[in-house]
Amino acid sequence: MAYTLGEAAKATGKSKATISKAIKSGRISASKDETGAFKIDPSELHRVYPPTPQGDQKETPESSKVNTLESGDLKVLQARLEAIQERLDDKEAVISDLRQDRDKWRQQATALLEDKRPKGFFRRLLGG
Repeated sequence: MAYTLGEAAKATGKSKATISKAIKSGRISASKDETGAFKIDPSELHRVYPPTPQGDQKETPESSKVNTLESGDLKVLQARLEAIQERLDDKEAVISDLRQDRDKWRQQATALLEDKRPKGFFRRLLGG
């Protein structure tokens, strides 16, 4: 019984791309059937890649935890989001206060630079 590309990959623990590259490079000989699928003789395959024991084969687990959230995880994420939002609001308040202080200091500095007291002749005239 000849292997298909997928079956050969499972039997050796290699990827289909690895098996396909080995066929194209001539390391493994294979033929194509009428549908265009590879037919690989098991002895030819295992000459290059030894068989993998059944327990060591890498299979995709049926349930993946990548996109699953439990209700406890969701509550934790919601609490973290709320805490982050509070910190962001506090920072915005501090920034607003600092801007107000900056504007007051700017007004005071501008007033000091624009000394409006009379100078020279008018000063003596007004008794300053």
